[in-house]
Amino acid sequence: MTLIERLKQDGLWDRMTLLSPEPASLDSITAIHDPDYVERIRLACEAGALFEPDAATIGSPGTHHAALMAAGSVLKATDTVMDGQVTNAFCAVRPPGHHAEKDRAMGFCFFNNVAIGAKYLQRHHGIRKVAIIDWDVHHGNGTQHAFYDDPSVFYFSVHQYPHYPQSGRASETGTGPGKGYTLNVPVAAGSTDTDYRRIFMEDLRPAMARFKPEFMLISAGFDGHSRDPLGGVMLTEEGFGELTRLVTEMAAEHCGKRLVSVLEGGYDIEALVTSTEAHLQALMEA
Repeated sequence: MTLIERLKQDGLWDRMTLLSPEPASLDSITAIHDPDYVERIRLACEAGALFEPDAATIGSPGTHHAALMAAGSVLKATDTVMDGQVTNAFCAVRPPGHHAEKDRAMGFCFFNNVAIGAKYLQRHHGIRKVAIIDWDVHHGNGTQHAFYDDPSVFYFSVHQYPHYPQSGRASETGTGPGKGYTLNVPVAAGSTDTDYRRIFMEDLRPAMARFKPEFMLISAGFDGHSRDPLGGVMLTEEGFGELTRLVTEMAAEHCGKRLVSVLEGGYDIEALVTSTEAHLQALMEA
């Protein structure tokens, strides 16, 4: 069963405000990515064949448009939250984004949707401090690198380690003026809902109290589910719902509930559907 089918079946679909995104502008993409890299992706897609920009990543003729729409969805969501039309939003997008580096695709990701959204919030809405919460089972190397020396964006990641992409050590905390604004909490395979809840309470909550974000973004990967084939973490759909509630509580405390969540990984369809359903339910209760 697809996510939309599940949401229609349980009645959540009719309770949501559906947004119609447009492709992200070149200006918003190049605020994070090198213009030459963006052009290489466009030309590779226009060539009309499959291409492999990364050993774990395959592009197709439709990839450039899909990636622009994914990033554009985040921009539309942030606009809608900032305008006060909705309290929070979830972007069910593909391709994901948090592995995409400034000048290269990586790990199924082409454009870094969350990083593009954070920069857009600052440039177009005057938001001074953005927090990015990344609970994908893989570390978001691209997002970390985009803001590693930037004290205006706090990047938090809890992820399995050692695991792809072999980054995200606890010692990686930022550089220069960004020192202390990256918080990595690597966890072992087998970590559970209880472990994650403790991390959110003992590590993330105090960090948000110190940083006081004006807007929060979630890199919502659901590949930490116990059934996912690409990870070894033992989260459940109920666990993802609880993590969502904890983050919405922090958003209510610090930034007027302003929150946008963006889909990252998730490779067992049933686990992805049930976890996203629990995530959305919690967002709608915020």
